[in-house]
Amino acid sequence: MRQDPIAVLGMGAMGLPMARNLARAGFPVTVWNRTPGRDGEARSAGAVAVATPAEAALPIVLTVLPDLPDVVEVLAGENGLLAGWKRAGVERPLLVVMGTVSPTAIRELGARLPDVRLVDAPVSGGDVGADAATLSIMVGGHADDVLRLRPHFAALGTTVRHLGPLGAGQLAKACNQIVVAATLTAVSEALALAVKGGLDPAVVVEVLQGGLAGSRVLDVKKEKWLSHDFAPGGRAVNQLKDLVFAVEAGREVGVPLPVTATVEQLYSAMCALGFGDDDHSGVYQVYETLSDKASAR
Repeated sequence: MRQDPIAVLGMGAMGLPMARNLARAGFPVTVWNRTPGRDGEARSAGAVAVATPAEAALPIVLTVLPDLPDVVEVLAGENGLLAGWKRAGVERPLLVVMGTVSPTAIRELGARLPDVRLVDAPVSGGDVGADAATLSIMVGGHADDVLRLRPHFAALGTTVRHLGPLGAGQLAKACNQIVVAATLTAVSEALALAVKGGLDPAVVVEVLQGGLAGSRVLDVKKEKWLSHDFAPGGRAVNQLKDLVFAVEAGREVGVPLPVTATVEQLYSAMCALGFGDDDHSGVYQVYETLSDKASAR
């Protein structure tokens, strides 16, 4: 079976293991990162590193970047993808946006790029899922483009669903982020209450895992809470960005999202307190801060 070459732009906590897994699956992989020197693991797996996005302008390009302005940035200029595709004679390239962005904004970008086949394919599963190639991939775009990408997606995740036209994947990811953020916040709130009430948080976590309150979020993040080590994982500032997109999507289609709006405010407070680069489970620190202030009165 033909293994279509692919470029991966963005060697962060998600992009690096994804590039590595594609290379291990036998795909010819080209990688680029804004900050050099972070692609060693991908290169060890067989990927080739280049210095500019233009040099990565293959017929299929996958971006794993924080937000859509970052994607627009790698498209533009003489060292950008658009110039690279033109110089290489690539017609109708396939651009796959795997970062979490606004559903509305990705559709608007598609309208501005009529000569680029744009697919949105945000993921869930975090850096753990990216490393293990067990991501859930939510895809929006033309059916023919999604079909061509299925072998690549199979190297990255275990759940791949085509949800509809461009933007559908991002809307599904907004739904996912509502549940993830609300669960992280609920567990943080419960543990803050437990600790202040004199309970052993490890025992409380064990009880929660054994009952209806158990969840994948609790399984993956429990050591963050118990060790109070909130090194990222998924950064709180990105969780806040995703919640803003979810609230905007709800407003656009006329669905009230009061729980999401409240959780968004808690993550906004987390970032304002200086914890924005911590893991999103670190929203627990907001409860600690508020509890300490209340106790000091």
